[in-house]
Amino acid sequence: MTATIDRAHAAARRGPVARAYRFELVKLVSQWRIRLLALACWIAPALFVAAVSRQSTLPVDTLFGRWMHATGWAGSLVMLGFAGTWALPLLMSLVAGDVFAAEDRLGTWRHLLVAVRSPRRIFAAKTLASLTVILLLVAGLAVSSAAGGILAVGNQPLVGLDGHLLAAPDAAGRVLLAWVCVLAPTLALAGIGLLGSVALVRSPMGLLLPVLLALALQLAQMLPLPVAVRLALPGYTFIAWTGLFTSPAQPGPLLIGIAVSVVWAATATALAYLLFLRRDFTNPAHDGPGRRAVTLGVLPLAALVAATVAVVAAAGATGPGIEQDKVQRSVATAFSHLYRLQTAQLNRPDVTEAQLAATAACNKGGGRLDARGPGNDWRCVVTWHLPGIEAAGTAVYQLDITPDGRFMADGDGPKEVNGYFLVRTPTGDAPNPLWQFDGNVALLPAAPKG
Repeated sequence: MTATIDRAHAAARRGPVARAYRFELVKLVSQWRIRLLALACWIAPALFVAAVSRQSTLPVDTLFGRWMHATGWAGSLVMLGFAGTWALPLLMSLVAGDVFAAEDRLGTWRHLLVAVRSPRRIFAAKTLASLTVILLLVAGLAVSSAAGGILAVGNQPLVGLDGHLLAAPDAAGRVLLAWVCVLAPTLALAGIGLLGSVALVRSPMGLLLPVLLALALQLAQMLPLPVAVRLALPGYTFIAWTGLFTSPAQPGPLLIGIAVSVVWAATATALAYLLFLRRDFTNPAHDGPGRRAVTLGVLPLAALVAATVAVVAAAGATGPGIEQDKVQRSVATAFSHLYRLQTAQLNRPDVTEAQLAATAACNKGGGRLDARGPGNDWRCVVTWHLPGIEAAGTAVYQLDITPDGRFMADGDGPKEVNGYFLVRTPTGDAPNPLWQFDGNVALLPAAPKG
């Protein structure tokens, strides 16, 4: 009998949260801007990817943009890069950054407290409703962009970031995994949005906080920061998903970025919860916690950054992470994979990467500078061998390496290999995969073998 009563009491406690969640979810999806955002996320990416994929000029300065003619999966990755830079921070501002402040603007806290009778349930309901809408919007971006690419170009293999060819099923799985991984920094921005909505109340800065944080994180990633600081920032996962498209994959930076983002999301949400519980709802003119917002908001997050930097640095991540031997390995690996792709285009006898035995000799600033760190003054000479031919082949590349480890290699001859953007195939001219290609330098030290 006692157990039955206890279960009934537990169900009664859970009931109000579920009802409040449904109520908050209906309030969110009934807003015209949320409906407009959902419609845009589920339709606009497909139209954009399909339109760009059919153009004669592709966004080659965007990661995977040069492959949008070849496979439909490239368009989804182009959209993922754009979403991490602009779309997702804006969505977090409009959803999570306004979920509490809207009640202040409308003056409806008194009615909500009378109906729910628990600030804890109100916070839980609003947070869960925001999370539901966020997942719906992110799913729309992923599904729509992939569908637009597949319908416009087709379910073709994808060339990875190091030049190796991913079969269509493998490409689909990795694209899906990349979208799942960026949920972590998205939730970190959402947590910051909740914190700003609670702490800054009616101030428009609360609404803009996720966008401003994302902009600051993007600017930080453009600076020549030590790799420990770079990986300790919550937005790094928006970059680290590229490690899924190398062979072998580079999961280290991605896993660190996800862990950092999850800790940020949990910390920011917990701080928002504490501030919300301490709020004086009897004062209709309440305008935020003032200095307490700095104490309970900014300082813990600053301490979190410092602690994360110390942990990542202790794991062996030091310096800029871009070193001569890493660059040489990355360029040689990508060249080997893409050389085989060019060989298939020209209907020449196939050759394996082991037979090519490609190596790269790279320097910075013509050998006058220390060969480490980012810059557009890297130069590499790739050497390879073909079976049955004694003379080695050579090709020159100019590299522009960004501080986050991404690089674009621009072919500088010979013309027959990488000096022209087209190659003449038996079926007509086709894009030359060795003319320009993107690559990625692993910022973390390689794990010891054996």
